[in-house]
Amino acid sequence: MSISQRPTIPTDLPGWTRQPNQPVTYPRMFVDVARELGADPASILRQAGLPADALNDPAGRISYLQTLHIFAAVHDAVGDTALGFDSGMRLPLTAHGSLGYALMCAPTPREAIAILERFWNLRGRGVLMTVQHTHDRLFFEIEPEAPLPEPLREMMFSSILTSIVRGMEFVQPKHAGEREIWLRGSEPPGYQSRQRQLPGVRFNMPKAGVLLGGDPSWLDEPLPTANPEGLAHALAQCERESALTETDTDIARQIRAHLVLNQNGYPTPEQLAANLCLTPRTLRRRLHEQGLSYRRILDDVRRRDSCDLLATSNLEIQSISELLGYADPANFTRAFKGWTGRTPRNWRAERTS
Repeated sequence: MSISQRPTIPTDLPGWTRQPNQPVTYPRMFVDVARELGADPASILRQAGLPADALNDPAGRISYLQTLHIFAAVHDAVGDTALGFDSGMRLPLTAHGSLGYALMCAPTPREAIAILERFWNLRGRGVLMTVQHTHDRLFFEIEPEAPLPEPLREMMFSSILTSIVRGMEFVQPKHAGEREIWLRGSEPPGYQSRQRQLPGVRFNMPKAGVLLGGDPSWLDEPLPTANPEGLAHALAQCERESALTETDTDIARQIRAHLVLNQNGYPTPEQLAANLCLTPRTLRRRLHEQGLSYRRILDDVRRRDSCDLLATSNLEIQSISELLGYADPANFTRAFKGWTGRTPRNWRAERTS
């Protein structure tokens, strides 16, 4: 099936999007799913501007921009972003290379999560992940590292999050707590035919991620696939890969790690620069090189933290507004409505009713 309007990929993406930093595993899975839905793989790759054998090498890598062009061509051929769920369901932990093997061999879920946070970037740039802990839940939030058209974001994120849940089900099949996938976009047309194979999925949410709820004692239960010798080998390989792939230009990831809300609000750009051993001018330049700004990242973090505070605390909305750095609560309400389509009061009421 073909659709009339193809997602438009931004033309001003930062330079790292043109470097070969993406495993072919993930776009190849999308192309395979599209083929089963009636699309022609050769046509997809041709439309994406790639040779027919571009995805044949299992160890191959392409650029993030090339990956986006493949996703856009798949979307053009199939017309249903729900195929991202199909892709995610077919990606076992072993599809994630040495990182997947390390997660399987970890002694407990808690240590597996720490490994995932440390080496998430090994499976390619383009998506940032943070793990948020409260007393009775975990939330694995993912965000685009560069601007993405909504159809491609939803297709990519539904695949990533479904794959995360599938990995969790494999290593901890007896976890009886809540498992939910959150997506920011609306429900795609093909979701209903896939719903029975998936955990709970919530659309039109203020952020994208996987929510795990329930008694947190499961985090320290032994994993059935734990293997100390295998873990040591996998971590050594992860360290080697990380040394080859990490660069000091990954400034967005570093800023999000330091942009933590406290009783005095968020760190200023000057404080962030000092924490990162940079001058404020260098910090601004590196952000500009990635098409970002302090204000844009701060707004993303405020969106995330406002939802957490509304959902997990009894603070008055005015207090939350002040904590997030809004001098006027009306400005916070306006910003929150822009993020979620709802006022803070209505959003909180929907989740407590």
